[in-house]
Amino acid sequence: MNNDDFRQWSQRAADWGADYRNNLRERPVRPLIEPGDIFRSIEASPPEDAESMDRIFADFQEKIVPGMTHWQHPRFFAYFPANAAPVSVVAEYLVSAMAAQCMLWQTSPAATELEMRTIDWMRQALGLPEGFSGVIQDSASSATLNAVLTMRERALDWQGNKKGLAGQGRLRVYSSDQVHTSIDRAIWVSGIGEDNLVRIPVAGRFRAMDAAALDAAIVADRVAGMLPAGIIASVGGTSTGGTDDIAAVAAVAGRHGLYLHVDAAWAGSAMICPEYRHFWAGAELADSIVFNPHKWLGAQFDCSMQFIRQPEDLVRTLAIKPEFLKTHGRDGIINYSEWSVPLGRRFRALKLWFLLRAHGLENLRTMIRNHVAWSEGLAARLAGEVDFEIVTEPMLSLFSFRHKAASGADADEHNLRLVNAINDDGRIYLTQTKVDGKVAIRFQVGQFDATAGDVDAAFTAITEIARATA
Repeated sequence: MNNDDFRQWSQRAADWGADYRNNLRERPVRPLIEPGDIFRSIEASPPEDAESMDRIFADFQEKIVPGMTHWQHPRFFAYFPANAAPVSVVAEYLVSAMAAQCMLWQTSPAATELEMRTIDWMRQALGLPEGFSGVIQDSASSATLNAVLTMRERALDWQGNKKGLAGQGRLRVYSSDQVHTSIDRAIWVSGIGEDNLVRIPVAGRFRAMDAAALDAAIVADRVAGMLPAGIIASVGGTSTGGTDDIAAVAAVAGRHGLYLHVDAAWAGSAMICPEYRHFWAGAELADSIVFNPHKWLGAQFDCSMQFIRQPEDLVRTLAIKPEFLKTHGRDGIINYSEWSVPLGRRFRALKLWFLLRAHGLENLRTMIRNHVAWSEGLAARLAGEVDFEIVTEPMLSLFSFRHKAASGADADEHNLRLVNAINDDGRIYLTQTKVDGKVAIRFQVGQFDATAGDVDAAFTAITEIARATA
């Protein structure tokens, strides 16, 4: 592909992207295909000779797009959003064209310094105090792993990386059962081990960790000769929005000298609205916080922001400085590859910079406030229907519900059939969870282009299909 071809196909791809976004409501949210359909449609062996871009692009449109789940669809109400506001897509075009490696200051000075600035913009937008710095990771999973590795090293007096875990005290990390499964994986990968992730009982509407039980568990572990390392708290858990009392958890962490990490991957975006900040009161006391602008805020994946109170601890945990990576003659610079596990880094800050400038905080606040109001409105409408029940009340824009099964029918089986029927219908997309061991259906509003009409359409689809499958 020469430069003229590159220009032509770049323009065509951009035109296709604009048309795709414009016509999303005409597509089912989830593809109506069977497993293996796409695999069988693709040639079994790689081509020996070059193929034309016309043919490649035609296959993309005919074979790939019909098999995609459309995460930017305004009626995507499943999981949490993975928004990509159009302005952030434009920024990603530019990032892809430059294809820079942003691992060190010297390998891309503008990328490093823009990341520093956008992190501080977001710190201010979220109402966090001065003193927090941070880094843009690929996902909350990576940020949480970094936090767990740091709490491990602090607890082992910085000897874990050098000596390994053999012969060390048995490390313990504490969380509720409402945290994301990325916490489990971080515990596995860090070598701490699943049996040493201590689940603290929860209580109340938001299923918050019992701070007294947390304190007692730490004391008991110390008496038993174990080595408490840290606590992971949740703001807006994935299942039903489980949210801990961060101030109470931080007080326990402070008493015992433990590292506190706050996972606010989805809900953290809402903290740009001052009226929602009570959900993470005390977050300023945490050692690290993660939230994902690529979820609710609109920055294209991947863009996860990790705020850190003492970055020197993270760098001490992760930094390796061979001679070929040193920047000689420059002191006090940030090399963000020392703040994460991977060495290579994408230019993630550009899309966030474009997004914040093109929309402004107030427009983003309006979007989030609308999503919360629409979700609360839908929960109220479903609660008013005699054959529906609300299982967990809205936490910001997330709630769960259940359709009442016919007398004698299995309620779990009925609601699983219902969510599958809703998704096969194609008008909207939902997911299920379990609450106190019973199946419930999750609903969240978070897609960047969603409207009140889309939420009304969800009510219609849910009630119509439920009554047709009863």
